[in-house]
Amino acid sequence: MTAFVESCVGTIAGSAQAAERNARHRPRAARLLKLLADKKNILVTTHVHPDPDALASAGALTHLLEQKLKGAKVSMSIKGRVGGGINEVFVRHANLKMIPWDDAALKDYDAILLLDTQPPFPFNPLPPDVQALGVIDHHRSRDTKPHCPFCDIRTDVGATSSIIFSYFMELEVPIKPDLAATLLYAIESDLAGAAGTPGELDNIALSSLTLLADPRKLYQMRYVDLPQSYYTTFSEGLLNAVYYDHAILSHLEKIDSLERPAVLADFLLRFDKVDWALVTAVTENKLMLSLRTSTSNKLSAADMAKRLLRKIGEGGGHRTKAGGFIPLDTNSPAEVERWREVLRRRYLRALRVKGARAQRLVSKIELTREA
Repeated sequence: MTAFVESCVGTIAGSAQAAERNARHRPRAARLLKLLADKKNILVTTHVHPDPDALASAGALTHLLEQKLKGAKVSMSIKGRVGGGINEVFVRHANLKMIPWDDAALKDYDAILLLDTQPPFPFNPLPPDVQALGVIDHHRSRDTKPHCPFCDIRTDVGATSSIIFSYFMELEVPIKPDLAATLLYAIESDLAGAAGTPGELDNIALSSLTLLADPRKLYQMRYVDLPQSYYTTFSEGLLNAVYYDHAILSHLEKIDSLERPAVLADFLLRFDKVDWALVTAVTENKLMLSLRTSTSNKLSAADMAKRLLRKIGEGGGHRTKAGGFIPLDTNSPAEVERWREVLRRRYLRALRVKGARAQRLVSKIELTREA
C-alpha cells in the first residue's frame, strides 16, 4: 500500500470514528440484529417506483443480513415495476436479487424492513394493516416518527444508502467491489443536481466507497445507453420550459418512467437565472410533480411541495428536492391543464413573483420546406 493510499485510509478512519461518536445515541445496526435474532423469514422492501438510492440500500441491507443472520431467509421485493431508463439499467448492473411482490404473502413474513420511505408516505408499499418491524430513512416527515420497534430516520443524511453503509462500518463487514460501486452510484445520484451538500456520513461513505468500488461496474452505471424516448422527453421539456424571474417550470405529457421529470428538474435548476424548478408530468391517473431548489433558499422544497399540494394532492421530500402528485379523475387534457394552472399560480404566489412575464427557455423553431 502506498503512502498516499495509507493517508487516504487514515483520514477516512478518523472521520468515521468522529461520525460514530456523533451518532452514538441513534439506533444502530447491532440493535437491529438483536431484534431480528429469532426471525426466520425477513422481507426488505422500499417505496413504489424506486430510485437507485432505494434499490441500492435495500439490496445492501439484504446482503448484510444474509451475512449476519445465517439461520434466516432474507428476501428483497419491490411493489410495482421499476420504470424504464436509468433505473431499469441500474437494476441490471447492480445484480439485485429480487423476488416478485405478493400482497397475500406479506402475512408469511415475521419481520418486514421498510427503507427510504415511511408508513405515512404516499408511495409506501405496505397496506395499512401490515406494520414494519423497522424503518430506515432520511426523509423528513410531516408527522411524528413511525411507531415501530426499530426506527432509524436521519434527516441530516443525504441518502439512505449512506445509513446502510454505516451499518457495514459498525459491524465491520467487508464491502465487495461490485456492492461498493452500487452504493457509491446510489449516493451520488441522490446527492446529484439539486440535492445539496452531503452530510458528514455521506462524505465518509463517498470517500470510502470510492476506494473500494469496481471502476468498470461504476462506469457502466454512470454512462448507460438511453432509449430515443428519453431524448424526446427532454426535447419536450425544454420546449415547454418557461421562467418567471427566478422560477422556472415545464410540463411533460404522458411518461413511462417517474425518473424523467426528476432528472429534467435537476437539469433545469442549472439555468443560471433561476433558483427554483418545477416539472409536472402525466402518468396513469396522476399529475406528478418534481420540485428543485438551491441550498441558499430559506424555504425548503419539502415545504413548498406541501403548499403546492395543500388539499389537492400528496407530496414531500428534502431540503432541496421534493415531489408529489394530484389524483386525476378523467385524465382529460382539460383536467390536466386546470391543475397545472393551479400549481403555477400557487408556485408563483409562494415565491412572491408578481408581474413577471413568462419567458421561454428555448425558442420554438418553425421549420419550413421550400416549395
